[in-house]
Order: sequence, then structure tokens, then C-alpha cells
Amino acid sequence: MRFQPTQRFARCRIGVAILGVLCAVSATAEPVFDERAAELGLDFVHRNGMRGEYFFSEMMGPGVALADVDGDGDLDVYLVQGGPLASRSSAQLPTDRLFRNDLIETGQLAFTDVTVAAGLTLATEYGMGVAAGDFDDDGRVDLYLTNFGRNQLLRNEGIDDRGQVRFRDVTDEAGAGDRRWSVSASFSDLDRDGRLDLFVANYVDYALAIHKPCRNYTGAPDYCSPLAYGPEPDRLLRNVGGRFERATESAGLAKTFGAGLGVVAADLDDNGWTDLYVANDQSANQMWMNQGESAGSGPRFADESLLGGTGVNAEGRPEAGMGVAAGDPDGDGDVDLLVSHLVRETHTLYLNQGGGFFDDRTQDSGLAQASWDATGFGAVWLDFDSDGNLDLAVANGAVKHLEHLLRAGDPFPLHQPNQLFRNLGAQPAGPRFEDVTPRAGEAWALSEVSRGLAVGDVDNDGDPDLLVGNNNGPVRLLLNRTPRSGAWLGLRLLESSGRDALGAHVRIDREGSRAIRRTVRTDGSYASASDPRILVTLGTGEVTRIEVTWADGTRESFSSSMVKPGVYTTLRRGSGGAKTAE
Repeated sequence: MRFQPTQRFARCRIGVAILGVLCAVSATAEPVFDERAAELGLDFVHRNGMRGEYFFSEMMGPGVALADVDGDGDLDVYLVQGGPLASRSSAQLPTDRLFRNDLIETGQLAFTDVTVAAGLTLATEYGMGVAAGDFDDDGRVDLYLTNFGRNQLLRNEGIDDRGQVRFRDVTDEAGAGDRRWSVSASFSDLDRDGRLDLFVANYVDYALAIHKPCRNYTGAPDYCSPLAYGPEPDRLLRNVGGRFERATESAGLAKTFGAGLGVVAADLDDNGWTDLYVANDQSANQMWMNQGESAGSGPRFADESLLGGTGVNAEGRPEAGMGVAAGDPDGDGDVDLLVSHLVRETHTLYLNQGGGFFDDRTQDSGLAQASWDATGFGAVWLDFDSDGNLDLAVANGAVKHLEHLLRAGDPFPLHQPNQLFRNLGAQPAGPRFEDVTPRAGEAWALSEVSRGLAVGDVDNDGDPDLLVGNNNGPVRLLLNRTPRSGAWLGLRLLESSGRDALGAHVRIDREGSRAIRRTVRTDGSYASASDPRILVTLGTGEVTRIEVTWADGTRESFSSSMVKPGVYTTLRRGSGGAKTAE
């Protein structure tokens, strides 16, 4: 059944009106998403290998990735697999899977499994997540796999003589290994030398050999919390030219650490240097502010999370941070943060006040009550209804058994529906969100144990789609069919080498409207990688100028004549107009 679009008028809630908050009245389209993963060839089911022992790691994955690995202009799909936790040497282990998007080649959206042809029959590790970035600066997207076990760096070797993309495991030769339990990772240029560094968020010191039996409040067996095990330090790998050197200690990142689950790289204080934000599970989050290059020895960082207001919530309590999303939902041009949390904690919205200072505006935003009963993992900003405001999608799934599912005899009593929140626009206290999940159709009525969440324009039609990774369940592809309310502009920003310009900022000036600011990134969410392309709704104002601030601080202007609404345009560094140093 396909849900037909309807029109509605946004209304202020009574409680909001009492507070004197004005609400803009405008016609907006109801959300319409079609779930079409299996129909389009994504025939993947994640297996966590559970056998009743309640191994801690079996309920944490999987991540997902949307990345154009074959360079043909559409988004391919990489899916992380688990399998049995014991006996990992078996030749029958399930593997991660790579699916090629055939949209550009055939004109029809469909996916082909190219795992074997791409040399990706990797089945020795228990997968958690995936990060995407061109670490060797050759114009091809590489992949970094985080595992409960040895992490893996997969170098994209390009297209072979059969027309198939190929990957090679270069973990050891590139110095990118880590055998601790890693979950999320981020590629970004932290020292502004033109090469992508790698930050790896590690979780806790857990192994099957030291597995502890844990119980819930009724005394029944259940999964442990991270407090049952000590946290592991994260790792910074500095890119020194196609290979990495360890820089965690020299960068000052080893001083404090928690049970890291989510990470995003962003310029949080708008000083031209990329910072790092880590969402920690049941311990204070970290906001590593980049202090700049230190005498050629690489960047230095200082944790300013408590001073800056992002370490704990407004009540001064650390929460169970899972995923993190960086974006500009209030449209004021700086980077705000959303951290997803455990049931009874709410998802926390930190609004940027400038200079590296943030306010917890969760209560004002309308997200508190709506997320109270959910355990969120993947979280992404997206303008699903093309009204110019960044909406929010969150992938939910519990980590402790849910009582009502236990009473019903559910064999995997952790599943919850995912959630979609519409941004009603900026108000005096910040953006206000409405939970539109109940009206979003069958795709949002599914109750599963969702973890990874990636956003990207899978069908190149100018609106954001969603890829959801489910623990011990099938992958879901949610294609956005919400009626469009204006013209759109798509940009792919590339460095001169041809790699995606991760960390670059773009300002799009429009006639008669405020400027739009976006950042090129693939990281964030939870253990997943998203579309690096910039996708914005233009409204009625024509584009007058585009200015890109590259990751090294150099600014470059591009004429409006170089872009065309309704298609994706590639802007390569050096091909624009005037260039100035920051």
C-alpha cells in the first residue's frame, strides 16, 4: 500500500501558545516514505549470532554506508555483518556486503551485489560500523571498518578490466589497525595539511573470555551496561601521506576518555579548525576543541565539553550517548549538536551560542517528551519536506529487555519504531520539532532493533532518503516521496585531487532570502557513513553566489552561472573565481 500525500497547515500546540511563542502558519506536505530495500535488490539480513548467553557486543551493531565507491555519480551501499561471536574461523561465516547502485548505468534505481567481485569476502571479524573517506587522496572513496576485533582499512583500487570496483585490505601497511572494540570512526583533515586523518571511537574493554552475567531489575538475565566494564581510550591516526601514525597522546586526546559510541568532526567554535565531538555511553561526552598545529607535530586538542555545555545535560547529568548529528537546525549559520540517548533520558539538543558555548534546549525544542520512551542510536539531520528547515530522523532500538515485549513472549524484546521529527522553524528559544512518525506511513510503523542510520539522495531526485541498519534483522531503504515545495540545488565539492572535500563549508547566497550554510561530511550518526553531497531547497530566491571555505581555510567563490537547480553540480577546488586565505 502506498500512502498518498496530503496537505496540512502547521499549528501551534496549545502549550506553546500559552508561552507566547508564535508559530508560522504555512502549508506543508505530510511525510511520505516507501520502504523498498528487498524490492530493489538489497537482500541483506544482519545476524548478531545470539544464542542466549547475552554477549554484550551482539546487540550493538550494525552500521551502514552510502558512498559512491565506483565514482559513477550515484550512491552505492555497504552493509556491516555480525555472525556468530564464537568460532570466527569458520569458512561459513556471513560477510559484509557491497551493493552497486545501477541508477546511472540503467536509468532505473536497483542494486546488484558485487561483494565477491570487489574482493570483499571478509569474514574474520565481527562488524560494528563503517566510515568513508579518500585517505590516499587518489579520488576514490576508501572504507574503514570498525569491529569487535581487528579494525580494517579497505583501499579502493579503482575499476578493473571487467568494469568492477575492487578493494584491498591495507590495514597493516597503512598503520590503521586497532584491536580494541571500536564502534564509530571519522575521516577529517584535523591539521589542515590536505590529507584526511582518522579518529576512532572505542567502547569498553570487553571480551568473551571476561563476559559477566548481568540481570535486569526483576533478576532475569539481560545485557550488561557499559559500567560493567572499563572504558577504552579512543585513537587518533594522523595521515602522513597515504599511511597513518599514532597521534592520540601527542594530540592530548589520551587525558580523558569514556565509552565512545558516536563521533562527528565539525568546526564547533567557527575558528577555521575542525574539532571532534564524542558521544559517550553513561559518561560525560567530550568536545575536543582543536588548538591548531603545534610546531609541525600535529594538532592539539583540549576537552572543553563541560565548559562549553555539551558534556552533560541541562541538569548536570551524563547520559547514555549513542549517536550524534551535527547540523544547523536553527538556520543561524553555526553547528548545533543532537545526541541520541537511552530510554527515559530523551535525545539532547545542544544549540551553538558561538565561541564554543552551547545551551541544552531539549525541553524548548519539543524533543524531550517525544523521545522519552525511545532508545536512539543513529541520528541524522535532513530536510525531508523541502521547506528549508533541517528535520530529524532517529533510529531506535532498546539495549535492555522491554517488559511489555517480554510478557508477550517476544524472542528479541528490544524492538522499537524509529522516529521522524519535523522542524517547525526557528523560534525565540530555538527550533521547535513535531513528532510526525504516526503520520509518516508504513515505513515508520515498523518496530525493529535499529542501529545504524545514513542519509543520502539514493535516487538522485533531489530529496534525502534513509538507509537503516537493523540488528538481527533486514536492512531498510526508505525512499522519500514527500511532495516537493520548491527548487533544489545539489553540490558535490571536490579537492583538486578529486576527493570529497570533507570539512569544507559552503555558503549559498540567494536573492531576497537568507544565506544557506552547509558542511561536507560523511561522519556522524552511529557507526555509519552518509552522502557527502550538499542538498538544499532554494525556495523562491535565485542563487546569486556560492562561496566555499575549504578545510585549510582558503575561500573560493563560484559564480551562480556554474550551477543549475534540479541537478547535481561538481565544484572542484581551483575552478571557481577569486580565492582568498582565511
